[in-house]
Amino acid sequence: LKNYSPYAGRNFPTRVFWGDTHLHTANSFDAGAFGARLSPVDAYRFAHGEEVTSSTGQRVKLSRPLDFLVVADHSDNMGLFGRIFASDPAIMADPIGRRLHDQIMAGGEQAAAAALEMIDRFSKGTMPAAITSMPGSRAYRSVWQQTIDAAEQFNEPGRFTAFIGYEWSSNTGGNNLHRVVIFRDDAAKASQVEPYTTFAPAGSDKPEDLWKTLQAYEDKTGGQIMAIAHNGNLSNGRMFMRVDSAGKPISQLYAQTRIKWEPLYEATQMKGDGEAHQFLSPNDEYAGYELWDQGNLNLSVPKTDNMLQYEYARSGLELGVQLGAKLGTNPYKFGLIGSTDSHTGLATAEEDNFFGKMAAYEPSPTRATQAIHFPGSTLTIMGWQMVASGYAAVWARDNSREALFDAMQRKETYATTGSRMTVRLFGGWEFDATDATNRTPAQVGYRKGVPMGGDLTNAPGGKAPTFLLGALKDPYGGNLDRFQIVKGWVDAKGESHEKVYDAAWSGDRTPGADGKLPAVGNTVDVGNASWTNTIGASELAAVWTDPDFDATQPSFYYGRVIEIPTPRWTAYDAKKFGLTLPKEVPMTTTERAYTSPIWYTPK
Repeated sequence: LKNYSPYAGRNFPTRVFWGDTHLHTANSFDAGAFGARLSPVDAYRFAHGEEVTSSTGQRVKLSRPLDFLVVADHSDNMGLFGRIFASDPAIMADPIGRRLHDQIMAGGEQAAAAALEMIDRFSKGTMPAAITSMPGSRAYRSVWQQTIDAAEQFNEPGRFTAFIGYEWSSNTGGNNLHRVVIFRDDAAKASQVEPYTTFAPAGSDKPEDLWKTLQAYEDKTGGQIMAIAHNGNLSNGRMFMRVDSAGKPISQLYAQTRIKWEPLYEATQMKGDGEAHQFLSPNDEYAGYELWDQGNLNLSVPKTDNMLQYEYARSGLELGVQLGAKLGTNPYKFGLIGSTDSHTGLATAEEDNFFGKMAAYEPSPTRATQAIHFPGSTLTIMGWQMVASGYAAVWARDNSREALFDAMQRKETYATTGSRMTVRLFGGWEFDATDATNRTPAQVGYRKGVPMGGDLTNAPGGKAPTFLLGALKDPYGGNLDRFQIVKGWVDAKGESHEKVYDAAWSGDRTPGADGKLPAVGNTVDVGNASWTNTIGASELAAVWTDPDFDATQPSFYYGRVIEIPTPRWTAYDAKKFGLTLPKEVPMTTTERAYTSPIWYTPK
């Protein structure tokens, strides 16, 4: 007898879990230099939902706890600031070390200047040995063990997941090629290794060498590990390249190795959104959201428009389909997540609760108009350009290291800019309009198709792919404006194309003669940092069929959900501190989500 209960015997993910895979504490040398004083234990307490005191003495708490967190302190110089605060004799004996120590301990502008100098020295390889925290030393091992112990202390399977991790920070010539490394495993395995650094001779700034260490870890321990790249927008065209680190054309082996170790890409965070750029996507009115578009730290290689195609997630996905058709393996077949890259120990991505990227930019009357100047560079970022973003959403069977890690591996994930909207996307060949009215969409979604991160192939004769999509608003956030499908494909000549389709939207709007959907409107009261949900929809659901499908063309499809306009963190600052900010400062935002793609490959 068939079960009456539709929930009995389910063998697919039924919950979305929210987290941050990229958080720094005072154990990261740059975070410590900019005033961070919170430890990994503090970071996990905060993500767990506890109220803590920030590095600037302010009480702070999340509106809702997170489900998981990765404390990902930089492997290079991990724990250096603990030695500085303790006036380590080796640091005090070095003239540069003593000077930087004294500046840090003085605080304020002196500490900020020391921080920028240390970052500059690190990027150029001129950091004195006395103020370099190296793997293999007792001090380094102790800090790494503290990181592991904090994760073990707060990991509660079924309630909260604390991953063990770190960030490998290749920054050669100022080109950002950073990766967050995440362990699936517990202390018994993670303690058998130390984080990989860029320091010679044991370390390297080449991603290929990082991947070798990940393989060595799995070979040694039998564990599992992955890397997540981020901030291609600061890579000077090096994140999604056609060549490897040696400048040789990407080989099939390179493609296989990269996608094995890097199944996800961090598409949005505090140092700029990385989904799409309006220069590359001029017909996409929602491209170019919250860009940091001033190049990276390298003065000798100015940013050029030609670099942009190798820096953004959408163009990276397009290049991957091109390379996949040529090599047989797509090196850029990645899923999408968001995370904060906060250097405060606080995973805050909400506009009304934004504690900045660094402790020096925690809430204050002046943070929005403060400038960040990078030594030896033309790059200048204003405080108001910090982005209150983002979070990683993971569809998994339960809240555990194993279930979440496995879901990340299969790319059943999506990114948001801070909103906790619930988003589903399934692709197949048999979805019909009635499936969009099903109140248990996952049951029909998994039965008829594949979820985000999945693959379609062998198109049935005369059929185009159909997509079951749905989104529910964040209970604390703005209503939903529209659910879009972004498609990229490669034609018979090997050239890439893209198109954005409005698949579902709120209200009774109809596309105009140009095919564009009219704007949803705007209810934001900037002066009071408030809005009303009198426009938009609390839920969107539809079945969408690709009207331009060609079964011979490899392609990908991902969902982008746009909220109605809501106040940006700068509006909350203006109201809180009674500020009148410069006209160029944006005061509203349209929060959004990006799903992992579904790929179509011809037979």
